[in-house]
Amino acid sequence: AVVSTQSTGSSGKVFKLEEVALHNNQDDLWMAIHNKVYDITKFLAEHPGGEEVMLEHAGLEATYAFEDVGHSLDARDLLSQYYIGDVHPDDRTEKAAKLADSPETGLSTGMLAGIGVALIAGVSFLFMNKQW
Repeated sequence: AVVSTQSTGSSGKVFKLEEVALHNNQDDLWMAIHNKVYDITKFLAEHPGGEEVMLEHAGLEATYAFEDVGHSLDARDLLSQYYIGDVHPDDRTEKAAKLADSPETGLSTGMLAGIGVALIAGVSFLFMNKQW
């Protein structure tokens, strides 16, 4: 059953995640990211990471997947072009809200951890070999 949308005064329409889930294929692809809903159907062929990764998250709440990749500020700006409304308050997730409030550096936590480990390993190697 299609859940009806209701208009809000500020940011467009409000969608239940049940309705977002109906838009889950290459001809009609929506995603919820940071409690906002995006119709990214027209962007699918242009996505630098390929269509497959987008189709894996089609119709879903995809905040974690979006942030895990470490999208650039340009990618975030581009996303705004596809905004069609907000996730209904009953379906909003705290995780998505917290990630939305965090600084957007374009680097994922995993990438930062990897850089840190590499740095520590390099310094340890130099210290152990006393070559600094």
